[in-house]
Amino acid sequence: MAHEPTRIARLSELQSRLGEELGVSDWIVVDQSRIDLFAQATGDHQWIHVDPARAASGPFGGTVAHGFLTLSLLPEFAQSAFGIDDVGMGINYGLDRVRFPNPVRCGSRLRARFRLLEFRPIEGGAQLHLEVTVEIEGSDKPACVAVSVTRRFAPGSA
Repeated sequence: MAHEPTRIARLSELQSRLGEELGVSDWIVVDQSRIDLFAQATGDHQWIHVDPARAASGPFGGTVAHGFLTLSLLPEFAQSAFGIDDVGMGINYGLDRVRFPNPVRCGSRLRARFRLLEFRPIEGGAQLHLEVTVEIEGSDKPACVAVSVTRRFAPGSA
């Protein structure tokens, strides 16, 4: 069941929210179809991702999602976690300190928590550094921890 994202009225409000959690996303199921489509899009057809029969006797007991598949879900996670009302456009600017401490087994449910680490005003908007922790339902160890660097702009400014 989807929940309403946290609403933030103005981008400038984030200056006073350093260190705070901005939102938690909805759960996303990572099934074999999603894994296969990612493999097709990226050309990464390693058997631990796309061969369920072989992967059953492999180190994870079944197929696992690509680490970069997990990372590629960040925009979808962010959309359901929080929104900033006076932002017209956001762009990915980069990533820092990306780690994949736990494999995502096929069929797992993932969600992400977003915590604001840095707010830097730029022309027409702000650059945000967000710590993103991707959780696996039922596991204490996250699937991914990264710092996402995004730029958010007011309508008509970029």
